[in-house]
Amino acid sequence: MQTVNQLLRLKGGQIYSVAPDDSVLRAIELMATRHVGALLVLDQGALLGIISERDYARKVILKNRSSHDTPVGDIMTPSPVTVGPQDTVHRCMEIMTEGRFRHLPVVDSGRVVGMLSIGDLVKAVIEDQSQKIEQLERYIAG
Repeated sequence: MQTVNQLLRLKGGQIYSVAPDDSVLRAIELMATRHVGALLVLDQGALLGIISERDYARKVILKNRSSHDTPVGDIMTPSPVTVGPQDTVHRCMEIMTEGRFRHLPVVDSGRVVGMLSIGDLVKAVIEDQSQKIEQLERYIAG
C-alpha cells in the first residue's frame, strides 16, 4: 500500500490556502478556480484550520451570513486532523471515515507539505487493486 509521501509525489505538492482574515467569498472563489473542495487556513505558514464547501454551506448559507463580510477564521474548522508523509493510504481512509471528513492536511516536522482528498485516496486504492488483479491474472495464465 502506498504511503502519503508516494501519493503526494504522484499528485504534485500543490497547496492552496487562505488567511484567517480573508473573506469567505475569496475562499470560495479560490476553491472554484482551483477545482478543490477545501483550502488550508494558514497564518505565516502555521496551520490554523481548514475551510471546506461544507463549512460554507452550513455556516454561511444556512445562517444567512454574507460571504463578503464573513472572515474565513469565523467558519473554518480549527486544528484539523493531520497525517504525516509515512502514513499509509489505508490509514488515511480510516481517519477520514471515522472523522466523516473528506480532506486531510499533510504535515511534516510542523510544516504543511500537502493536502489529500478522499478522491486522491480512492484513486490510489483503485490503482493498487488493478495492479494486484493484473499480477494474479499473469500468475494464473503463466
